[in-house]
Amino acid sequence: MSQATYGHRARWQDARSWAEGALARARAPQSRQGLLGIYLNDHLAGATGGVELARRMAGSHHDPAQRVRLQRLAADIAQDRRALLELMAVLGLPVRRYKLSAVWAAEKAARLKLNGSLLARSPLSNLEELEMLRLGVEGKAAGWRTLRALADADSRLDRDRLDGLMARAREQTGLLEELRIRAVARLIEAETALPSEQF
Repeated sequence: MSQATYGHRARWQDARSWAEGALARARAPQSRQGLLGIYLNDHLAGATGGVELARRMAGSHHDPAQRVRLQRLAADIAQDRRALLELMAVLGLPVRRYKLSAVWAAEKAARLKLNGSLLARSPLSNLEELEMLRLGVEGKAAGWRTLRALADADSRLDRDRLDGLMARAREQTGLLEELRIRAVARLIEAETALPSEQF
């Protein structure tokens, strides 16, 4: 057997061993800690995308008053993400960096999505982004409620802190709904200002 052939076979055997090991790990029953780690890493990935989206929205908004409100919201969402990281550390759960990188790249790619305007920001962009961010905040609130339920059986989790995080998520949802309604009104105004299509 030539050295090249032996090298190819060795690499193939290494790849097969890795694949069989990965398959065995996937089939193995997950521990409670492992399942919670997957769950919270998914929420952390969502929080990472939410921070990026909130900061982008704040930076691109033309209304100074609403820009300030969005900047504060972005800061709150970033603080919530730090809180989640701290809670994961308290629980001894590792951060899966590959999930964060994938979400970060997806958020950057989403900026290329066209919404009826090539060079300027479309009113539709504001509405869609506000709705996306609100969905993210509602998901985050569900995550806080899950941890709050776990806190009754796990003294490592601070129940008062989780209550505060849930209350802040409710405030964020209210603000986003207010901004969403305004975005709907601006979209309707922009739509009625367009000339009717001729058939």
